[in-house]
Amino acid sequence: MRFDHVGVAARDAADLAALFADLLEARIAHEETFDGMRVVFLELDDGGFFELLEPAAEGTIREYLDREGPGIHHVALATDDLPAALERARDLGVDLVDDTPRPGAWGHEVAFLHPRSTGGVLVEFVGSGE
Repeated sequence: MRFDHVGVAARDAADLAALFADLLEARIAHEETFDGMRVVFLELDDGGFFELLEPAAEGTIREYLDREGPGIHHVALATDDLPAALERARDLGVDLVDDTPRPGAWGHEVAFLHPRSTGGVLVEFVGSGE
């Protein structure tokens, strides 16, 4: 596995993208509206990303912002074998949010691990294969 991105919940993704683009000397690599969110990916020099998540409708990110406020939402790790990564997590007794991969942003398949099993961190596995 390798670092893929950190997901940041934001009330205004465009403003935060402008700040991080200047601050990190990053470029906007991808933008889309997906699953009730406006999603903006900023690419870092090492190939990792900052993913900015702004609610576009009622849903998970709006609920998160209402409950927790803006900030780091999740950490994502890329894997070449998403089903095997989930099976390993399951074998280790990790509680899964997603029992099977599901569609994620930017056309990737994803699955989340529950933070109660991962030290309070919401972990996303991102399938690296298309």
